[in-house]
Amino acid sequence: MPKILIIEDEQDIRDLLAYNFTKEGYETITASDGIIGRELTLSAKPDLILLDLMLPGMDGLELCRIIRNNADIASTPIIMLTAKGEEVDKVIGLEIGADDYVTKPFSVREVVARVKALLRRSTKEEKEADEQFTFGTLFVNLSTYEVKVGTVAVTLSPLEFRLLRFFIGHQERVYSRDHLLDQVWGDDAFVEPRTVDVHIRRLREKIEPEGARLIKTIRGTGYKFTLKDST
Repeated sequence: MPKILIIEDEQDIRDLLAYNFTKEGYETITASDGIIGRELTLSAKPDLILLDLMLPGMDGLELCRIIRNNADIASTPIIMLTAKGEEVDKVIGLEIGADDYVTKPFSVREVVARVKALLRRSTKEEKEADEQFTFGTLFVNLSTYEVKVGTVAVTLSPLEFRLLRFFIGHQERVYSRDHLLDQVWGDDAFVEPRTVDVHIRRLREKIEPEGARLIKTIRGTGYKFTLKDST
């Protein structure tokens, strides 16, 4: 039974989400502030986190950063909940490692659908065979989620890792943003094409040695992963 951690300071929203996920068959645990949320993330090891952006004690952005920088919990999928509709808030959440976001007010059915989709993808990836790849100084183990640039370990969010996995399996081919959304986020994704740009920028910053370019931008078309002329 998947375990969902709901970190939300508004009790009505927290109780509503917990009730609906329990009804769907999930184990649910809740926290009313960022500090308790951090403690539960470390102790309970949830399968997915619903994380409010504005929290007392520690805000959602800071907690997301802490999770992504802790190797034991870094791969935990995170969906951010925010009452803010400005594009900058969504982008910041994605840039620090959130997998998806939902803007309040939201439909509970939509949140449940996003959680199910994200958990399905995570489960599918865990069942795939052990494969290791080396691209210059970049080392990737698709089974253990181990990524290194030289001797330095790199922590990727689940979506960043899915993007890298897809690119490794489809080298030298150009893919549009819409195609990447279909293949990496899935047909039931609720995000905009510009979201792809945010995640690719973060992935580049983490895996590409200085002066190298493994993920190339093809102007007017999309992106491709290449080892040719990558400097």
